[in-house]
Amino acid sequence: MLNRPVKPVRSSPRPGEVRCAPHPRRASVRLFLIGGYAISREGLRLLFASESDFRVVGSATDWADAAPARRSDVVVIDISQAGAPDRGALRRLIMLCAPARVIILTSGLDHSQITEALRLGVRGIVDRSVTAQLLFKSVRAVAAGQYWIEREVIAGLTQRLRAAASPPADAPRRPYGLTGRELHIVSLLVAGYGNKTIAVKCGIRERTVKQHLTNTFEKLGVSNRLELALFALHERLVVPEDTDRTAPIPAR
Repeated sequence: MLNRPVKPVRSSPRPGEVRCAPHPRRASVRLFLIGGYAISREGLRLLFASESDFRVVGSATDWADAAPARRSDVVVIDISQAGAPDRGALRRLIMLCAPARVIILTSGLDHSQITEALRLGVRGIVDRSVTAQLLFKSVRAVAAGQYWIEREVIAGLTQRLRAAASPPADAPRRPYGLTGRELHIVSLLVAGYGNKTIAVKCGIRERTVKQHLTNTFEKLGVSNRLELALFALHERLVVPEDTDRTAPIPAR
């Protein structure tokens, strides 16, 4: 008698038995590293290699050699030793790397430099003192299209961006299809108010505020409160009289 292969039999779950579905694999994030010191670049490469969803596709010592970075998803720039790049160099780098998103890994930028970097197109600014897990989280967030900024710098950053974005009294506003209520809520959010306080100021329920914010995210193509605040300030959506207080942008 010929031996025939036996098909494995799938057993049905026993009563009370719970079978967990396998965890979906994260999409691979292609990284390009820029830094002035080989040992720093190698350290970052080994660090990212410990996570299965990261793949370092190249590295460079300075901005001039960064052309291959455009084939990556995220460019991580270590500027801790070299200092902050000048405005022109950073703008050229961001244009050179596009459509890849840029993260700056640093320990020496002040609020004015952070403000300038964001206005030029940097998507993430990470302090070199963070843990590896927080660095991984920031890269994944930027790869997903979000911004990443340390919570401690948001208050000062909001004040600087508001001051820089204050339009002349007769400057036209571009509402981007937002209703008057949505514009008012955006202005209060930029001023640093949380959903509960916004609800009180608008005389509506907190869940209605959340729904307005969800609608605003969809209309503007942003995914979180920080992105919305940066977009509103850059595009002059805010109403000046509603943004006369400085407070951090709440996380939710």
